[in-house]
Amino acid sequence: MKVREKIEAQMNALGRQGRAFVFVIDFEGENAEIFDPGETDRILWQANGKSNVVLNGSERKPVQLDIEPISFDQYKKGYDLVQSHIHKGDTYLLNYTQPTPLKTDLSLQDIYHQSSARYKVLLKDKFVCFSPEIFVQINDGKISSFPMKGTMDASIPNAEELIMSDSKELAEHSTIVDLIRNDLSLVATNVTVEKFRYLEKLQTNRRALWQVSSEITGNLPPDYAERIGEIIFKMLPAGSICGAPKKKTVEIIKEAENYDRGYYTGIFGWFDGRNLDSCVLIRYIEKQDGKLVYKSGGGITFMSDAKSEYDELVKKVYIPIFE
Repeated sequence: MKVREKIEAQMNALGRQGRAFVFVIDFEGENAEIFDPGETDRILWQANGKSNVVLNGSERKPVQLDIEPISFDQYKKGYDLVQSHIHKGDTYLLNYTQPTPLKTDLSLQDIYHQSSARYKVLLKDKFVCFSPEIFVQINDGKISSFPMKGTMDASIPNAEELIMSDSKELAEHSTIVDLIRNDLSLVATNVTVEKFRYLEKLQTNRRALWQVSSEITGNLPPDYAERIGEIIFKMLPAGSICGAPKKKTVEIIKEAENYDRGYYTGIFGWFDGRNLDSCVLIRYIEKQDGKLVYKSGGGITFMSDAKSEYDELVKKVYIPIFE
């Protein structure tokens, strides 16, 4: 039995028993782990105020962060490949990402304890993630998703108006909303866009960012708890971090990026026996052979500008720790 099938069956069984668990699933949906919510030996997590560990009160200090982003010329090779597929009609939105080696005086555990985010996950000796993006939430049979697509430096004059009136950002966000609506329709009925394009401000150690989100909801069947693994896996990978159409776009991603995303852009979640909260694993630092690598990117459409997309990738390399 494949890991995916095994984890899905375990999640369904736990849901049927009304037992709580937490889980991490990688981008490919082929590597995944399930944990008891109270386990702290291998995983630390926080989701909208819920956590398996009390904050240790460690002193926050200025972040020393040196990054070595991919060169623009290197970035553009993959970008041009993506654009060639877009112009052939193979994809019309693709989330193109690249790794950025970084150096900091903080360990993964330091970053977990000192960072501020809606969701935080530390898979010990593997990665730390401080994600602002919800994957799905389930409350009493109602499933909701809040795709984030569109980022702008908040220090730019009139940034709010600029990002909300940008035709490229509107097209990209509309595509993702349509994709997520279709994904929810695979598992739910009465799928509705409750709120279209609203702004949230994210604070980073380098700058404040405006992020654009939408809210989409649907109704799950009465037996959803005993099918919780099936429901989650059916919607993977998360539409906001691959693109559309999903299957072909994922094939192009592998060709263009030429590196292993691993758990980056996968999902983390916790289930309390009836309700579920989960996030997309973005804003993510991975340990590789004793060194740290930050993975980031953004959505590419036919209206994209290579330099602007490259700059966005670099701007997303941050740690949300404040003095």
